[in-house]
Amino acid sequence: MLRTLACPFFRKAFGWCVPIGGLAGLIGLGGGEFRLPLLMHGIGFDAKSAVPLNLMISLVTLSFAMISRSGVVSLAAIVPHLPEVAGLATGGMASAVYGVRLVRKLSGVRLVQLVGLLLIVIGTLLLGEAAFPVQYASPLPASVTAHLLSGVIIGAGIGLVSSVLGVAGGELLIPSLIFIYGADIRTAGSASILISLGIVLTGLWRYWRSNSIPQGRGIVRITFAMSVGSIFGATLGGLAIAYAPVGLLKVFLGCVLIAAAAKTMAAHR
Repeated sequence: MLRTLACPFFRKAFGWCVPIGGLAGLIGLGGGEFRLPLLMHGIGFDAKSAVPLNLMISLVTLSFAMISRSGVVSLAAIVPHLPEVAGLATGGMASAVYGVRLVRKLSGVRLVQLVGLLLIVIGTLLLGEAAFPVQYASPLPASVTAHLLSGVIIGAGIGLVSSVLGVAGGELLIPSLIFIYGADIRTAGSASILISLGIVLTGLWRYWRSNSIPQGRGIVRITFAMSVGSIFGATLGGLAIAYAPVGLLKVFLGCVLIAAAAKTMAAHR
């Protein structure tokens, strides 16, 4: 079965993951919301197999996105935001470990609907800000402790959302860094990748410990195809960021958030 699964979908898996990987390189997203429907409905994996595979491909995509972006967006630009980055990563990683227990106490459908609505609001806000730009500054006091603690709280919430959807949460990390901590969109994208790498690694560790990562030659071939497509796209996206105007990036991210919201809500009806 796995052999027949791999052959007809190899090129489809590669082709679809090139533009999805481009999102990671250009904006700083892992693209998990778009890759999950492809794994489940386009290729035929069940949800329990699709989520850890999605995390594996996200790890590859985000790693190469960071490498390709580092030549354009200096990691030194993240230094002023290290307290909130550390807080967001800590909260997100902790929630990735314990999020499943918390999710069981909540209504999954209601939570996904709330997340979808939040993505639409943020996407619309970004589109409006691109049309009528304003200079954002952090509403928090200039205190390392305030930025660290608020990051932990916000990161825990984003990690909870990530546990429900099986993704890294970049769609919420980037707007949080922009609107709450005053980061520019390029710096927010690179910071989001760093945070997402920690969240994804924690999630994979959790699945590995529970022996929930699927095995098999067909699965390896599909994962390889999607990873190569993601690497290619992430590299192109990372190089393109040097030429993409900030306003265009905000419009693109706003459209991606609204599309991701629609896809997420449709998949969880």
